[in-house]
Amino acid sequence: MIDLSHKPLLQGEKVILRPFKDEDFPYIKECLLDPEVLKLTGSSSDFDWDKTLQWYNTRNAQTDRLDLAIVDQSQGNLVGEAVINLYDEQNHSMNFRILIGPRGRNRGFGTEAIQLIIEYIFTNTTLYELTLSVFDFNPRAKHVYEKLGFVQVSIDKNDLEFEGQWIDSINMKLTREDWLERRIV
Repeated sequence: MIDLSHKPLLQGEKVILRPFKDEDFPYIKECLLDPEVLKLTGSSSDFDWDKTLQWYNTRNAQTDRLDLAIVDQSQGNLVGEAVINLYDEQNHSMNFRILIGPRGRNRGFGTEAIQLIIEYIFTNTTLYELTLSVFDFNPRAKHVYEKLGFVQVSIDKNDLEFEGQWIDSINMKLTREDWLERRIV
C-alpha cells in the first residue's frame, strides 16, 4: 500500500492542485452537473447532492488515495479535480482520473494538472505505474495522455452505452521508467 495521507499543494503556471476546501463545493457541483463532464466520464446527474458533499468532505482524510482540487490561478476557483486511487498491489500501480469542468476547458489546465500530479507521484512515492481509462469518444483526452507518455495497453469493447451507442474504453498506463526517460530527453 502507498501512504497518501499527505495532501500536497502543487503549483504550476496556470493551475494549483490542492486539498479541497468548503468554498470549492459550488464549483464541484457545477462540474458534476456539466453535460460534457457527464458524457466523458460516463456519469449520471442523478445523485444525492448531500451525500456527494459529505463524500467530498472526507477526501482530505483519506490515506489510500489522493484527491486534489484543480484551481485556476488567475481566478482562484476550482475548475476540476485530479485523483489517484485504486491501488493494485500486484503491479504496484494506481489509477489516475481527472475531470475539467466548463470554467477550465481549452486552456491547458488539464495538461498542466496531469503533469503536476505525475511528477508528484513518481517523485514522492515508490509506485511503478499509473493507469487510466478513457472512453473512445474523448480523443482530446487520449491525445493529452499520449503526449504526456501514457501508452495504450488494452481496450474494453462496448464498455459504456451512451445515447444508444456502445462506446469502447481505452486502457492506458505510464510507467516510472518511461516517465524518467521522458524527463531526461
